Amino acid sequence: MIVTPRCVFLHLHKSGGTFVNAGLLQHVAGARHIGYHLPRCMLPAQFTALPLLGLVRNPWSYYVSWYSFQRSRPRPNALFQTLSEGGTLDFAGTIRNMLNLDRDPTLLDRALAALPAAYINQGLNLPSFALAPIRGSGLGFYSFLYRYLYGPDVAAVKLARMEHLRDEVPPLLESAGEPVTAALRDYMNTAPALNTSEHAPHRQLYDAELAQLVAERDRFVIERHGYSFE
Repeated sequence: MIVTPRCVFLHLHKSGGTFVNAGLLQHVAGARHIGYHLPRCMLPAQFTALPLLGLVRNPWSYYVSWYSFQRSRPRPNALFQTLSEGGTLDFAGTIRNMLNLDRDPTLLDRALAALPAAYINQGLNLPSFALAPIRGSGLGFYSFLYRYLYGPDVAAVKLARMEHLRDEVPPLLESAGEPVTAALRDYMNTAPALNTSEHAPHRQLYDAELAQLVAERDRFVIERHGYSFE
């Protein structure tokens, strides 16, 4: 979560936020970091009148990025360890578990037990009490995370798409009254991506059944932002 004198940028997990955070902190006077992956409801009262900005990502792509990033780490996080059964499941098995967390009480209970009890300001930064409301929600993990971060009235948050963030973030900032300096514009155009992972295009990693499961479980984000598997 970054606060500038004119807006708030909310950082949705694995959706381009690290890149935007760095640009704001480096090139916007008065920008400051007040929490990592914290949801809108944690915004201090003195900033709640500021315009809210964020990013969103194609859910099919999100799951590939999340899995690939965790799989490459020497010590994957507790959620990955639970959903992948200690790293023994492949992409399809792990993501199927992730998509069905809301309807699998035993698996969800194991995940909640593995997560921290409070915010730790690093990694996914999702305490057990924050994930618990996914139970019976009807949402896939990414759609749940999206609503958790941006709040139930997500229309109040102006969003750019990660896939086009270099083009969409500058006018998004300007729409909130935040001037885009030449230095920030140059950063957006030329700086290398941050916090990335190496993986094949997402279309190559899904079979038809798993791709359809994402379509069903993450319909909320897919329909809202016009995403498709292709």
